[in-house]
Amino acid sequence: MVTLRQLRYLTALVRHGHFGRAAESCAVTQPALSMQIRELERELQADLLERRSGEFAPTEIGREIAERAGRILTDVQDLVDFARHKDQVLTGALRLGIIPSLAPYLLPRILPRLQKKYPALRLEVRETMTKQLIGELERGELDVMMAALPIEHPAFETLQLFRDPFLLAMSSQSAPQIQRISVDAIDPRRLILLEEGHCLRDQALAFCSAASGSTPASLGATSLATVMQMVANGYGITLVPEVAAQMEVHDPRIKLVRFRNPEPARSVGLVWRVTSPRKEDFRALGRIVSESLKKRGNAKPRRRPAA
Repeated sequence: MVTLRQLRYLTALVRHGHFGRAAESCAVTQPALSMQIRELERELQADLLERRSGEFAPTEIGREIAERAGRILTDVQDLVDFARHKDQVLTGALRLGIIPSLAPYLLPRILPRLQKKYPALRLEVRETMTKQLIGELERGELDVMMAALPIEHPAFETLQLFRDPFLLAMSSQSAPQIQRISVDAIDPRRLILLEEGHCLRDQALAFCSAASGSTPASLGATSLATVMQMVANGYGITLVPEVAAQMEVHDPRIKLVRFRNPEPARSVGLVWRVTSPRKEDFRALGRIVSESLKKRGNAKPRRRPAA
């Protein structure tokens, strides 16, 4: 009989494309994983892998079965969550994915409130870029993610939490008298951005390049802290989310300037699977985030149905 363990091993193998990495992700030895894949092939009477010397590739049927197995495993995880959390809000483990341009600025505000109000909750945080979080959420490896919206996905539901305006960070020596600036006054060629893959980079490009038609250099930094040091030393300008400004901009050589209306901003929210039985948990988490940010005057969460 086909087992959930075999399906989990197959999906990991197809995802990683490597026996060693797949075995590590499943916390088993490589021979054990390989044996279970062979057992699955015998049970299904189908070749799931095309094996070559030291390499492999999923067959067409192997890819299809791995995709179906992923949906089955997600449904099983949702079933377990329903049984464990049907009577209580925010108890047990909750796997939260969060993007790097939010995690260090929101978590210090959120975690103390969560711990105080929901002491039975065990929060497991995964910080990485949006594209990776979407895949992990879809596969059931995460329960919920916090990121910039919109995220259009037929299997996801979203909850808008707050609007996060962008500020312009520039050298305080370059234009000390500027109080407000328009987006179309920005020269994208002077923008210093995070490396490709960060949604913050894409948002800055969308606001500034659309206004002027120019694009910045292709190089990028891996953290806002690096970007801020370059701005402080006069190498360019950047856009900073307001939620990050207090922590990242403490150098007197940097001047923060607000934009004229319409002020560019990102929308931040929670994203979860439509099939998840833990929607009350996610809404409770959303309320905690809103309470933590009340001093910033953020709007009350608004729920958005699945796309």
